[in-house]
Amino acid sequence: MKKTKWGVLGYARIAQLSGIPAILEAEHGEFYALASRNAEKGKEAQEKFGCTVVYDTYEALLEDPQVDAVYVPLPNALHKEWALKAMEKGKHVLCEKPLALNAEEVEAMAKASETHGVILMEAFMYRYTTRMAKVEEILKSGVLGDIRHVDATFRFFLNRPNTIKMKPELGGGSLYDVGCYPVNFAGFVYGEAPKDVAVSARFQEGVDVAASVLLTYGNGQTATLHTGFDTVGRNHALILGTKGSLEIPDVFLDNAGALTLITDQGTQSLLVEACARYTLEVEDFSQAVLEKRAPKLSLEESRRNSAVLDRILAAARTQG
Repeated sequence: MKKTKWGVLGYARIAQLSGIPAILEAEHGEFYALASRNAEKGKEAQEKFGCTVVYDTYEALLEDPQVDAVYVPLPNALHKEWALKAMEKGKHVLCEKPLALNAEEVEAMAKASETHGVILMEAFMYRYTTRMAKVEEILKSGVLGDIRHVDATFRFFLNRPNTIKMKPELGGGSLYDVGCYPVNFAGFVYGEAPKDVAVSARFQEGVDVAASVLLTYGNGQTATLHTGFDTVGRNHALILGTKGSLEIPDVFLDNAGALTLITDQGTQSLLVEACARYTLEVEDFSQAVLEKRAPKLSLEESRRNSAVLDRILAAARTQG
């Protein structure tokens, strides 16, 4: 079986816990190369995960003609630089969210993807879950009627010292880290950008540590989104329509659970099975490379997401 050979830029926490294991589990993926500027980490990665080769610079990995696709788990502020360098070398790129720090950077990356004829995708792994497949099925069925409101929350208590999530120069902040998920979810439901944005946010050490957002769309539809580093974890969404509602606990996770659908017909508990969201994401991307097709998430969606995040952050900084 032909497989997509993956190179990973950096031995980041997300790569160790999720990205690399997903590549190893993907049927059409092969963990071929890792680049780490720390020799000890490179050795650890090779011993633990068994990649074929370890490079001591990112540039060396990108020069390897055996590498088909590159996974970018680097700090947010480095996404644009290394995604562009990878695409210039003809590598397909799966880049952790947010794809970049603003819409201008995303546009430059999207154009590079088109210019060099390679795939670029933002790694919103939650979109591959059985939970989201059920949400999409319900939306398409029309059982909710016209959607009037969406509420989505992703927050947790951040207690790790010296984390890049609190470093503004590296693209820290709760909106970039977890707030981008509710923004993406609202875009998924409505399929368009909002007309108006209102924000209440709190900043600490130069980054947003909590924010609540009200998005208003052209026809009066609304979305309330919540993100933060300052409370116990909350991962939840609610979709309200003219004929029914859909409650989605653990909306961005891949554990087993149940959605609650309420209509005139009564209340239904819709069970969803556990799945491996990162593996499903890597498998889709690997097959997209081999089949020369588009993966699940489009660059148009990333363009919209980044533009909305820009507006939210601009409003937050103005009021903060």
